[in-house]
Amino acid sequence: MKRAWQRAGLEKEAPQTSQKSKKQKPSSYGSVFGESELHTSVDWGNLPHHVVLRIFQFLPLIDRARASSVCRRWNDIFHIPDLWRRFEFELNQPATSYLKSTHPDLIQQIIKRHADHLQYVSFKVDSSTESAEAACDILSQLVNCSIKTLGLISTAKPSFMNVSKAHFASALTVVFVNSKSLSSIKMDDTPLDDPSLKVLVANNSDTLKLLKMSSCPHVSPAGILCVADQCHGLKELALNYYILSDELLLALSSEKHVDLEHLRIDVVSENPGQVEFHSIKKQSWDALVKHSPKVNIVMYFFLYEEEFDAFFREETPVTHLYFGRAVSKAMLGRIGLNCPRLIELVVCANGLQPLDEELIRIAQRCKHLTAMGLGECEVTCRGFVEFVKMCGGRLTQLSIMEEVLIPDSDYSLDRLHLEVSKHLGRMWFPDMMPTW
Repeated sequence: MKRAWQRAGLEKEAPQTSQKSKKQKPSSYGSVFGESELHTSVDWGNLPHHVVLRIFQFLPLIDRARASSVCRRWNDIFHIPDLWRRFEFELNQPATSYLKSTHPDLIQQIIKRHADHLQYVSFKVDSSTESAEAACDILSQLVNCSIKTLGLISTAKPSFMNVSKAHFASALTVVFVNSKSLSSIKMDDTPLDDPSLKVLVANNSDTLKLLKMSSCPHVSPAGILCVADQCHGLKELALNYYILSDELLLALSSEKHVDLEHLRIDVVSENPGQVEFHSIKKQSWDALVKHSPKVNIVMYFFLYEEEFDAFFREETPVTHLYFGRAVSKAMLGRIGLNCPRLIELVVCANGLQPLDEELIRIAQRCKHLTAMGLGECEVTCRGFVEFVKMCGGRLTQLSIMEEVLIPDSDYSLDRLHLEVSKHLGRMWFPDMMPTW
């Protein structure tokens, strides 16, 4: 152990008897351990308070808890408020998850001694109802909290959706009422409802900046309007498309609001043909962009091809588009015509029809496009080179699977990467399909 400390430069060598040695300046670690400790052998028990605290900050919770039992001094440091500002409760059932769960005794100790120190809190649960119920029970006990960030994360569905709405709302009310400083909330796939949002707004309207609540079926457009009307500092909002409305966009465009920076919209359908999606008027989109010129409008699509009819039939100021399922050539053609603010486009699948014309139209009309990703699609090498040539060096991200590219009489794959690299101004290769 002594040699290990010497190798790390943490132990001072034995002082020499010569006068010259006595006049030597202290080594650089003197500023860390202090002059009085330079003359003694350094060991873990004598580490300065702030050094132990820094080490604890990097330790996983279970190791931190074990280290706290080494001595009384380390146990005192274990309970310093700074260590409990950020905490993730991991609540998993052994029968449904391989992940380790936060020990119940430690949870109770945290609630008893550190509830008023917690500021950045998340609950990560597995798919079991028991884990979600445990999260609600903990939330119900945070009566002395001052939380700024709250996240409820399900590693697998349904989890929180299986908790009774009354129990979930009651637990949230405790946090919403007592915190009064919430700025960031993420609660996807939960039974959050309109009355809960009213409580949130009533107590945190001056501080709320980010609200992510996709797949919350008990929230109505009226609930979101309540947030939009009263939370004037709102910067980022994430919701399902079924909640999006002309009224909401106009509310977000009113003069009393601080400019929205990010609007994320999830467009999801679980039952093909059973959901008819409404359209948003161009005037409503225009009002939002006029009020917040730099707003990023991000749309995630998980639809079947026959469900896209309501989208992009007229100009839409979307900036980021992600298609998680197959999207038709006709739909991509509409994007090229009606999405002039587009910055990023990711298409996971299209089918086996070359997209040359659609990509070239997107390059022509979408002058801000800087990122493109194509998965299970087809593009001829000639068409792809033309697309890159038109976009030029502004394409900072270009992720294309090699299988997407169809060699032709003009370009082989070897020549393609040289030609594309020339127009991008950097070395580029297509992505390779993993072999596992």
